[in-house]
Amino acid sequence: MQAVVLNQPGDASVLKVTEVPTPKVKPGWSLIKIKGFGINRSEIFTRNGWSPTVKLPRILGIEGVGEIAATTALKRLPKGQKVVTLMHGMGRKFDGSYAEYALIPNDSIYPVTTTLSWADLAAIPETYFTAYGSLVNLKITGSDSLLIRGATSGVGVAAAKLAKAMAPGIKIYGTTRNLAKRDELTNVGFDEVIEDRHNDLQTDQKFDKVLELVGELTLVDSLQYLHEGSILCLTGSVGGSWSVKDFGLIGTLPSGAYLTDFSSDSVTEAKFNDLLALIDQNKVDVSPVKTFDLAHTGGAQAYLDSQHSFGKVVVLP
Repeated sequence: MQAVVLNQPGDASVLKVTEVPTPKVKPGWSLIKIKGFGINRSEIFTRNGWSPTVKLPRILGIEGVGEIAATTALKRLPKGQKVVTLMHGMGRKFDGSYAEYALIPNDSIYPVTTTLSWADLAAIPETYFTAYGSLVNLKITGSDSLLIRGATSGVGVAAAKLAKAMAPGIKIYGTTRNLAKRDELTNVGFDEVIEDRHNDLQTDQKFDKVLELVGELTLVDSLQYLHEGSILCLTGSVGGSWSVKDFGLIGTLPSGAYLTDFSSDSVTEAKFNDLLALIDQNKVDVSPVKTFDLAHTGGAQAYLDSQHSFGKVVVLP
């Protein structure tokens, strides 16, 4: 099969298509013919050499969509079944979706029924499930003000679209370091745009709910925009930092406010299909902003890693 194998860290040019053996099924695992996969920041971090637990060579890709090509679970995962898969070590502990086929544990494969195109379905798994789970943890309501820090990211855009469907009437504020993206943000559902100037938001407003996607780099700053009863959900790390030096909640988290987090490793078949139902019932536009073929996976990563990126990028093998 054709696959993109990361042999050593480097820039996007190290991601080249090569021919490797197609995996054979083994007990508890099934083979997916990959029809599409999304590009994620964590894969860029791994390519850069910032994931010390990932042993190379490795086929990256923490999510994918496709059809069952060979199965060890005939009843639940029959050949030809449309499926999605994400997380649980995919593309990190074992080879992932940057390929024509991927061998995945049966427990991490989720059958789906949908009329979405492969491109649209490929945009959903990691990005929309992460946004959905974060919004559930934030307990959003239609009367809330919601701040999304890192609004131009794929998860940020997805969260804005899903929040409008989950809590009609909610007012959504998005942050960006590049105010030239203001129109793009308002076009996908943001009510107001706030400049993030050197990790300092240009506002004095407080918010009912905050979705922190930049991560530990801006967490302390984001906490000051909470009031009593507010909730902040720490979800992403697009800022590239994984810890806050000398961090203590007392004196940093406002009294009576709440701090939680979300990881898409919590995905289950039932939760994912609840998300698909929400998207279908509310006709949420999940279309990716750009699509690439397998040979240009490096170009897909380079676009996502550029200052011009906005929303979700997918590859269609």
